[in-house]
This record gives sequence, C-alpha cells and structure tokens, in this order.
Amino acid sequence: MKAIKCLFSVLLISLNTMAVAAGGNSKVVVDPPIPAPDWSLPAIQNAEGTLSMSDYRGRITYVDFWASWCGPCRLSLPALNGLNAQFADDPVQFLAISIDVVEEDAWDFLKRYTVDFPVVIDTEGDIARTFAVDGMPSGYLIDGDGRVREIHIGFKKGDELGLAQSIKELLGEMDAS
Repeated sequence: MKAIKCLFSVLLISLNTMAVAAGGNSKVVVDPPIPAPDWSLPAIQNAEGTLSMSDYRGRITYVDFWASWCGPCRLSLPALNGLNAQFADDPVQFLAISIDVVEEDAWDFLKRYTVDFPVVIDTEGDIARTFAVDGMPSGYLIDGDGRVREIHIGFKKGDELGLAQSIKELLGEMDAS
C-alpha cells in the first residue's frame, strides 16, 4: 500500500509540475486516469463525523484543497458553490479540504466566505501531501470509479466554466455506460 501511495504521489507531483510550468491557473488532464487515494478527515461544516473519499464512490467528486490565507480561494469557493447548485440533481459531489494548521483560521474564513458543501480539515497536511498539492487552491476531479481525471491548480474568474464542462462530459460518460 505504501508503494502505491508513493507512486501516486510521484505521478501527481509530475502532473502538478506541468500545470505550474504552464503558468498556474490551469487544468491538467490525467490520461490515463489514476486511482485517487482514500482518506478520512473530520468534517467541520455541512457534515458530521468523519468523511472518507470512499463515501463518494459512484459519484463524480471534486476535491478542493484550500486555506484561509489563500487569496484565490476567496473566488474559488463561492464559484464552487455555484457549481454545487448547478449539479445538485446529478451524482456530483463537491468537497473542500482545508489545510489550515489552526482550525479556528478555517472557521474564520468560512464565516466570511460561505461554503454550501461538506468541508473537512487536514491540520497535519497528510492528505495534501498524498495528493501532492503544489498550489492553492488545488482541485482534483474524480470520476465515479474513484480515478483522478483532472487536476486544477490555482483559480481565476471563469475557471468554473471549464470545470462545469468537464463535469458534464463525465456525466455523459456515466450515462453512456
């Protein structure tokens, strides 16, 4: 299992490096798709208890890593709220993972920037390291089979349109199978 996590991290580091080299605020298509690692983290908003990646198997999932000190996160999280509403009737799940070391910092941010979907916290940064997060925010579009299909690093206004298109394509794949 440890070897698989290391291989996953090496692949994601390579993909993340390509995205950053392309100027950030970019999308990298993961082809062939690679299995997303499972994780379990405590929920801090819009859910209770501990959430795991495996809880969302069978759904298209967008996992967004953010932090209270991240300027672009002030734009991305509200934009993801819009997508969450847009795809509310579809098998699509948005999840936000705070990487704040101090949970209160995440709470303060969430008071100012509302998030309508589940938020968990990774104060130790273990899950962020597993995903080889290399910029903020970093998002991972995961298909219903639990495979990473796209990596989104950074955020600028309008990026949500491309993400919506990618989600629609994955929904089309689900309908076709």
